[in-house]
Amino acid sequence: MKSKSRSKLNSQLYAMLLPNLILFISLTVYPIVWSLRYMLFDYDGIRSASFVGLDNFVRLFTRDDVYWSSLLNTFEYAAGKLVLIIPLALILAMILNIPFKGNTLVQAIVFSPTIMSSAVMALMFYLLLNVYNGDLNRLLLSIGIIQEPINWLGTSLAMVSVILVAVWGGVGNYMVYFLSGLQTIPKDIYESAELDGATYWPRLFKITLPMLGPVLRIVLMLAILAAFQDIQSIMVMTEGGPLGETQVVFLYLYQLFFPISTTSAIQPQIGYGAAASVVTGIILGIITAIYLFVSKKLDDIF
Repeated sequence: MKSKSRSKLNSQLYAMLLPNLILFISLTVYPIVWSLRYMLFDYDGIRSASFVGLDNFVRLFTRDDVYWSSLLNTFEYAAGKLVLIIPLALILAMILNIPFKGNTLVQAIVFSPTIMSSAVMALMFYLLLNVYNGDLNRLLLSIGIIQEPINWLGTSLAMVSVILVAVWGGVGNYMVYFLSGLQTIPKDIYESAELDGATYWPRLFKITLPMLGPVLRIVLMLAILAAFQDIQSIMVMTEGGPLGETQVVFLYLYQLFFPISTTSAIQPQIGYGAAASVVTGIILGIITAIYLFVSKKLDDIF
């Protein structure tokens, strides 16, 4: 009887896991295998694929300056976003960890951009930052801060603009992680520190931040991966412009597979895009491994 009962339980478990397994194989495993296959071919999705061996990789490492500049832009974008979003999320979490009237409402307001569609959010800011009809320029002109409209998305300000939009859209998510971490710190520790005469700053650096270490490492990992994968808002707001200033690597890969406009100089290059995607995945894997190694060493030290 126990054998039959156990067999029935296992069958139920496998049945519940089967939909997720099918989705994982079809949406994750198959695309990876597909990319590994076509990275050695010259293929545009229409004509028959022709085998080119390592030519795609030779082109990537020797002749494709756009790829490497987009990779540098990605690092710039990720660094700018992380420098702003992590401290801001932590500060907001510490403020909202203090009970006050309307605390829940403020949390909901700060978190609300996180549940908004990235494309809708980007379109909203595209209209807001429009050089001629944007409300931001109208406001600044009306109060005399500027004398002529600023082209927020068509000059060197474009990268700053997309970073600020990304921070606005994601800070609420990381704030929730920090807030949950702060609420798990026992209040007895703070009370003991106060009795010993510890002021706010010693409590912050010797109690709060060290005890938030595990949450901080998770938030950093999520923020790094999210920053490298952000393309929707940039696609809508700048399409990689001006002159490639905001061209990040995943947007470039997307353009290799699917040109995003009729004026784009990039033609569908599925085989080459597959090779570039594999190299990008390896680079991200190396970055993740370095982060995990450094994080583990910091754990051992502290």
